[in-house]
Amino acid sequence: MAGRPPLPHEFLPEVPSFTVSSDDVAHGEQMSNAHVFNDWGFNGENLSPHLRWEGFPAETRSFAVTCYDPDAPTGSGFWHWVLYDLPVSVTELPTGAGGGDSKELPEGAKHARNDYGNKEFGGAAPPPGTPHRYVFTVHALDVEELGVPDEASPAVVGFNITAHTLARAQIAPEYGH
Repeated sequence: MAGRPPLPHEFLPEVPSFTVSSDDVAHGEQMSNAHVFNDWGFNGENLSPHLRWEGFPAETRSFAVTCYDPDAPTGSGFWHWVLYDLPVSVTELPTGAGGGDSKELPEGAKHARNDYGNKEFGGAAPPPGTPHRYVFTVHALDVEELGVPDEASPAVVGFNITAHTLARAQIAPEYGH
């Protein structure tokens, strides 16, 4: 669609890609209520979608998973999820793994706060109108740990993710009402 903001990686250094897929969401398709925020007048289930990835570089030492809405009317987009320090042995996250009290996250994995102010996945909550894109990206990193402070902002964590990215994969479902 003309006039939409760029996707988050269009102006970053090019890196190889690999494959990410989901049993819950599909690229360019409407997300279900399961992945919608549960506040601000929305009554979604606020569950992160299932994600699985493959084909990343052999040099990968860890992963980060992010969800970003480039269409948010903020001038800077909106970070819905920033998960990092995922061990290289993890190549799949079940539905709901991004919950703040989730027992589904592997040992060592950390959440940065999202733009809702929480250290967890925060579901879709766009204003009425044109559907928004929710760009789920898996980043293959060249370090086991990012080494960022626990209270680092999504932008600081994103800066460090970009500095260590070997390859990335993305899937961008949409949500609108």
